[in-house]
Amino acid sequence: MNTFDRHLLREWLQMLALVLAATIGLLLVQVLYDDFRSLRELGARGSVFWRYLGVTIPSFLAIVLPFALLVSLLYTLGKLHRANELTAMRAAGVGFARLLAPVWLVGLLCCGLSWWLNTTVVPWSVEESRAMKDELEFRSQTTKALPADRVGAVNSVAFDNPLERRMWFLNRFSKSTRRGYGVSVSELDAERRETSRLTAAEAWFDTARNGWMFKNGRALTFAPETGELTASKPFAEQFEPRYREDPDLMLLIDRKPTSLSLRELRDLIAQLEIEHSPKLASYAVRYYGLIADMVGPLVVIAIAIPFAVAGVRVNPAVGVSKSIGLFFLYYVFNSAATALATKGIVEPAVAAWLPHGAIALLAAWFFARLR
Repeated sequence: MNTFDRHLLREWLQMLALVLAATIGLLLVQVLYDDFRSLRELGARGSVFWRYLGVTIPSFLAIVLPFALLVSLLYTLGKLHRANELTAMRAAGVGFARLLAPVWLVGLLCCGLSWWLNTTVVPWSVEESRAMKDELEFRSQTTKALPADRVGAVNSVAFDNPLERRMWFLNRFSKSTRRGYGVSVSELDAERRETSRLTAAEAWFDTARNGWMFKNGRALTFAPETGELTASKPFAEQFEPRYREDPDLMLLIDRKPTSLSLRELRDLIAQLEIEHSPKLASYAVRYYGLIADMVGPLVVIAIAIPFAVAGVRVNPAVGVSKSIGLFFLYYVFNSAATALATKGIVEPAVAAWLPHGAIALLAAWFFARLR
């Protein structure tokens, strides 16, 4: 590294740290605005509230990193542009490739950081913050003297398992007791005709025995050709070792894609692919989009450089405004690609990479025009 490399990195990284701190601070204000009242109503006090904020912060890093890179790089290169430092280096025979090599190196490091955040830190943050809110909700409902089966209850849970030819319906599932209430499980034949059904007042997944236990129910048998009931046998308890459906996966079916972690998205996509569900596209686009965001820092750098290092006769504000406009154009491309994938016009993986490819082509064209 030469003197100019150190000077460029010092100026840029200082501004990057300031922008990151400012944007994370703004997002924390939003969290306070959105969640403060609900957390207080659930009984969050003192250390619990601040721990929730601490758990939530990491999920912001992957969101604000591209924006912080763009703003800090535009400011730093614009500052060097106004001081004619870039012009002096070009006059000394240093090309753009060597001049901005430290920027690209930091961009590559940020790609690795984005990958680590999206695959490790953000999933932990999303799941941990959700677990904290669920725990607070359980405590709040417990203090209201609600029945145990009503604490953390999720109503009307339906789940289809085409591989095992089983369909589940639970009137209510309590995340506190980890039990389902008003449970019905239908066994189907190859033609999706019902052959048998288990109904029970309660059911839960027994992790020690790796199967589902049903309590106070009835086992029904049907003639698949006619649908006629052929047998009905009551039981107090019945264990089914063949039933190994994950209750946590059942609860993910109707969650918004943006509220799920990468691991949860992967598990849910695998299930929806088996079901051939129309909901698959939106979850798949979100999943592949998180993976594609790994190259987000390089996309941002490619957007910023051509405008920030324009000739000295060009007002730096013009380049900055164009660069920010191109940044928002990227999100327009992203929304359009998501819509195409949701309608089944393109594959979700292709839709996730389309915005990056479009911006890369535009950036390459602008780079070719640099002199």
